[in-house]
Amino acid sequence: MKLPTYYLGLLGLFIAFESFNLRNVNAQDLSDQVIIRRTAYGVPHITADNMLAAGFALGYIQSEDYGQTVIDGMVKARGEWTQYHDMNAQERSQSIDRDASSKLRYARAVETFSLLKKETQDMLIGFAYGINKYIELHRGEFPIWIKPDFTGYDVHARDIGSHSAAAVSGFLRRLERLSAARPTSGNNMGIRISDGSTVWARIADHTEIPHPDEGSNTWALAPSRTTSGKAILLRNPHLSWNSGYYEAHLTIPGVMNFYGDFRIGGPLITIGGYNERLGWSTTNNDPDTDEIYSFQASPSSPDHYLLDGASVPLEKKRIIVKFKNGEGLGEDTREFLFTPFGPVFHRENGKIYVIRDAGDGEYRLAEQFLMMMKARNLKEYKEGMRIQAKPSSNFTYADADGNIFYVWNAMTPQLPHASGGDTSAVAVTRSEQVWHKVVPFDSLPQLLNPKGGYLHNENDPFHYTNLNEVFDAADFPPYFSQPMLRLRSQHALDLIANKKKFSLEDIVKLKFSMRLLLAERVKDDLIKAVQKTAPDWEITAALKQLEIWDNTVNRESKGGVLFETWWERYLELANGGKRVLSTAESAGYPAVADSLFAEAWSPANPVSTPRGLASTDRAVEAFKWAVEQCNKRYGSWDLAWGEVNRARLGNIDIPVSGATGDLGSFSVLWFIPHKLDNKKRETRGGDGWIIAVEFGKTPRAYSVLAYGQSNKPESPYFADQLELFASKQMKPVAFTEADIRKQVIREYRPGKEIK
Repeated sequence: MKLPTYYLGLLGLFIAFESFNLRNVNAQDLSDQVIIRRTAYGVPHITADNMLAAGFALGYIQSEDYGQTVIDGMVKARGEWTQYHDMNAQERSQSIDRDASSKLRYARAVETFSLLKKETQDMLIGFAYGINKYIELHRGEFPIWIKPDFTGYDVHARDIGSHSAAAVSGFLRRLERLSAARPTSGNNMGIRISDGSTVWARIADHTEIPHPDEGSNTWALAPSRTTSGKAILLRNPHLSWNSGYYEAHLTIPGVMNFYGDFRIGGPLITIGGYNERLGWSTTNNDPDTDEIYSFQASPSSPDHYLLDGASVPLEKKRIIVKFKNGEGLGEDTREFLFTPFGPVFHRENGKIYVIRDAGDGEYRLAEQFLMMMKARNLKEYKEGMRIQAKPSSNFTYADADGNIFYVWNAMTPQLPHASGGDTSAVAVTRSEQVWHKVVPFDSLPQLLNPKGGYLHNENDPFHYTNLNEVFDAADFPPYFSQPMLRLRSQHALDLIANKKKFSLEDIVKLKFSMRLLLAERVKDDLIKAVQKTAPDWEITAALKQLEIWDNTVNRESKGGVLFETWWERYLELANGGKRVLSTAESAGYPAVADSLFAEAWSPANPVSTPRGLASTDRAVEAFKWAVEQCNKRYGSWDLAWGEVNRARLGNIDIPVSGATGDLGSFSVLWFIPHKLDNKKRETRGGDGWIIAVEFGKTPRAYSVLAYGQSNKPESPYFADQLELFASKQMKPVAFTEADIRKQVIREYRPGKEIK
């Protein structure tokens, strides 16, 4: 008899506990197998006897620095968030939806855990043990309902892949019938979801839209381009400042010696960094990893669809979710419908809509990253990459042998049809019309040791990764990303696509380039246009400031605040007066390019376009508005960038350099209104974790983690790197035993000080 998913989940929990008990290892044993040394700024250096102990140490120190954040991730992975939190009716309904979907992923974690290699299992189990150990020793930090009973399944469940909520919401927004006037569900994206919609549709409806500047920068330089004759790698993700990058050094003697970023909530989540021989960096890309299919509903059998001349039943999974109901508990049920090709997210007018996502249910992400962490050369690194458990991201690599390597990584389906994208569904009547395989790793766009000795990526497609070896779009399927090179990418190329040789220190300096490439392309046109209008004294004075401005967003520089405000209004006017969050919303200008620039971006001139202003009248109108608006918002237009834009964490509030990438800044920051001063803004996201490493006989590196190692305000490592970051500096990394000993400020085992 086939058991419902809910009961399978309970069975899996029982098996999990039994499996972990069979390890016959207790937390004290693991503590004795670990040494943690904190160096400057609290960076933890872990030496562990084995994988289980390594995972244990990572779970403990992440809990030490991020406490409740780590626990919250585990509770959500179990699908138990609603069980422990008071909410109003609407919040509770949405939370039950999310918990129910999490329970499905949890069942997948139970199903696949035994398929992982023992070393991966040990890291996950050890991480759970480390969390439990910390809870036991620090009960007062947590609500009473939190118990030290987390398992490797909870950790594994966080890594289980799912389909893209963005793809679902994008499709639903384009369905005409969903755009008709119906009562909305209070969503934040304008999707109109009926009361009878699926759980998947409702979750997509309430999925937060990421900031358009979320992404990363990365460079790799070959030995021919460095003063030391050694390869250099720069890693520079820029995400929300609560995304949880965590800097750490993990050593298991004879097994691995890895330094990098371990995302909060797991030992092996989406990491980048280096070992003694090699390193890699990830940058976001945007491959088409899914397709939406429509099946004809059976006219004679409920919950059936027509395929291959037969009426096929939909699979139903009912999930029970507990919720907090005052002092007691209640239960609610969510039903999910599936086909062998993917989940059903919408049904309408005799159509059943299914999303088939290459990453849905993928469970080997931790295993892939562990293989890469242990790799000793390019061949071993590629063996890990060939698992293809990471659905997307560009990967840029460098090693001590002098190799630099790039791959546009993607779990991209081999489509037997034209792609529908997110705008239309592909109608299916036969199984062969649905995709069944992904493009193999070795067929993805790749570059190894290209001419010119450099690689770069700033979230644009792969075509211009190296200007000496440009990829021809005609060599790839039409559903691969199409050529584009936005201003942030062009800024990077301007810095490194030359014949200069750089030291590691040079790369650190270049990373903090604060030029606004947009200003270099359009400012002269703006000044000339305003000058022709016989402006009044204030406009003339503001224009003079813009004229002498150095076109940077250094915190002491004057002119950037006015320029950014002007561009904001110029965008709005080009968009019919509608608010535009940033130029990046139009994916590098194509939607409004003709109304923005005199010369739009062109593949014929990829690094010198766009340029000039399409409408001098709109530019003048926007400038006059900007002067008035700066006076209203900030009290003046005559302000340095850092007077308005602040890095604020806890009691620290300091001026900072950096701007959004759509302005052509390589150093990316974005801001929200300042919580304490309505005439200022504070950093919400952007550059936070930066590392640059040179691969010699022994790696040499610099790093900075802007928001620090801990989100606990009472921690000495809370925001203690903020001034370093705001001053455009990075700290030397302690990687060798000698350097660690010089910098060590605390040495201990979990729960026990050594000295």
